[in-house]
Amino acid sequence: MKNQTGIKRILLVYLPLVLLMVFILFPFYWTFVTSVKPEDELYGAVVTYWPKHITFEAYTKLFTTTVDFLTAMKNSFIVASLTTIVALTASTLAAYAFSRYQFVGRKLLMSIFLCNNMFPTVLLLIPLYSIMRKMGLLYTPTSLILSYTTFTIPFSVWLLLGFLNDLPMSLEEAALVDGCNRGSAFIRIILPILGPSLVATGVYIFMQSWNEYTFAMMFTNTASRTIPVALKSLIGQLGVQWDLLTAGGIITIIPVCIMFFFAQKRLVEGLTAGAVKG
Repeated sequence: MKNQTGIKRILLVYLPLVLLMVFILFPFYWTFVTSVKPEDELYGAVVTYWPKHITFEAYTKLFTTTVDFLTAMKNSFIVASLTTIVALTASTLAAYAFSRYQFVGRKLLMSIFLCNNMFPTVLLLIPLYSIMRKMGLLYTPTSLILSYTTFTIPFSVWLLLGFLNDLPMSLEEAALVDGCNRGSAFIRIILPILGPSLVATGVYIFMQSWNEYTFAMMFTNTASRTIPVALKSLIGQLGVQWDLLTAGGIITIIPVCIMFFFAQKRLVEGLTAGAVKG
C-alpha cells in the first residue's frame, strides 16, 4: 500500500514539478550555452546542447567592440534605482494616506489607480512623448524615470495598502500618547514594520524599470539608451548576433538574481503579508 502511495506521489506530484522546472529553466540554460559556444558550433548545421569548446569571447566582444554595453548598464542602473526611490516614496506616502485618513473621493481615487493597470502602457507613449519634449527632458534619464512612475506607482499603492490596512491603529495611538506626532510615529513605528512589504514593492518597481523596452526605445538616444535598447541593436536586417545577444541577456539577469538572493526572505514576507488574517 505504501509503495502504491509513493508511486502515485511521484507520478502526480514530483514528476509534474520536475517537468515544470525543466520547462521554466531550459530557456535560461540555452541562453547561457549559446553565449559560450564558438562560432563554428553556433552557426553550424549540427545542433549541440553543450559546447565542445567553451569560450567567453562573446562577453569580451560585448564590452569592447560592438555596442557601448557598459554605458547602457550604467544608464539602466541609474534609471531603475532612481525610479525605485521616487515611486516607492510616493507609493508609501499615498498608501498610508489612503489607509489612515478618510477623505472625499478616496474610493474614487483608489478605483482610478486600479483601473490604470487595465490599460496597456503603450497608450501613454504619445502623450508622454509630447510632454517630455515640451519640458526639454527628451533623451535624458529623467524622462524615463518620470514615465516609469506612471505605471509603477498605482500598483505599488495597492500592494502596500493591503499591508497597511492590517496594521492595528493601536500602534500609532500608543506612539501618539507617548509624545510622538503623526510624522514621527510613521517613521519610528510604521516604516520598520513595513520593511518586508517595502522590499517586495521595491523589487517589483526595479524589475519593471530594468526590463522596460518601449519607453526606453522612444525616450533615449545613443548616449542615454538602456540595456533592452542596446540588446535590440544587435538584431540587424542581415542577421542576429546570437552570441552577443545571449551574452548580454545573461549579464542583464545577473543584477536581478543578486537582488533576489539577498532580499529573498523579506521578499517572501512582503508578498505574503496581509494574505492571512488571524
